[in-house]
Amino acid sequence: MKLSFQPLDLKLKHTFQIARETRNVQNNIVVQLKDKDGISGLGEAAPTSFFGEDVNSVTKVLGQCVDLLKNADPFLVEDISTSLKSKFPNDVAARAAIDIALHDIIGKKLKIPLYKFLGLNQPETKTTSFTIGIDTIEKMCKKVEDAKDFPTLKIKVGIKNDIEILRELRKITKAVFRVDANTGWTVDEAIKKLNIMEDLGVELVEQPFPVGSIEALRKVKKHVKIPIFADEDVKDSKDIPALSDAVDGINIKLMKCGGIREAIRMIHTARAHDLKIMLGCNIESSISITAAAHLTPLVDYVDLDGHLLVTNDPYTGVTVDKGRLILPEDNGLGVSQKAHKS
Repeated sequence: MKLSFQPLDLKLKHTFQIARETRNVQNNIVVQLKDKDGISGLGEAAPTSFFGEDVNSVTKVLGQCVDLLKNADPFLVEDISTSLKSKFPNDVAARAAIDIALHDIIGKKLKIPLYKFLGLNQPETKTTSFTIGIDTIEKMCKKVEDAKDFPTLKIKVGIKNDIEILRELRKITKAVFRVDANTGWTVDEAIKKLNIMEDLGVELVEQPFPVGSIEALRKVKKHVKIPIFADEDVKDSKDIPALSDAVDGINIKLMKCGGIREAIRMIHTARAHDLKIMLGCNIESSISITAAAHLTPLVDYVDLDGHLLVTNDPYTGVTVDKGRLILPEDNGLGVSQKAHKS
């Protein structure tokens, strides 16, 4: 297969702020794989500095993969994934891009959408939440008003006035709230705030503490009713067993685990430990968002709105109708490049 790649700089509609960082542009990489029959597949890497990746590291890894994939059979995706994980264990976003492109090729060669290849039921896709980044209360209220068609909102928290923010937002919407602290709380903060948030209609909380704070998670779980989901703490399937008694669920992201194959492995592992599952994302284009969307019949909660937060997504794939994800019926991912406006 021929591997090519190019940068994709996604411009955010609003400055995106979470507990630990602020940004206006997300720097991604688009991958294209073309097999000997001329069938091509698209993939995307959306690296994050939190996990030690950026466009430079992704570009370096993809450059090394050009020769590695030259004679590869796209149907041997398990062998390819295992080999790449062995060679590039920490470069998950780069591996995810290749994994996604391989699945796109497979679907196109078999002439079926990805969800059918995976044996899944398209009508079982879920409703995605819409993310409201940290900002002034006035601007966050405006963002909520702009997202009035979404029945579920994911509110970024992890700052001093979290409760004040949620109370003001609750005055203007009846939407279900999910909150994401992005490692921003202490144990005492979490217990106090989550017990108040229960009355504000908060459905679940993601990653309240820094990575590795398993005892803190166990303590908070005993003192609050709101389900706790691990995000940064759980990268792939091997991380799940140690967290199984400390959280109620996990957030799976293709860019954390290395792609579709490992995401499915994580889903089955989480189910074996009686955990709930959320499918999440970074700031991404319709390529990798659509790839993840094909897995949504397997999960409980969905947070796949990364492509909705940008102004210049050059691709089209999964669509959203009042929050509900609608998968494309085209072969493979079902993603295509938007026509250029004249």
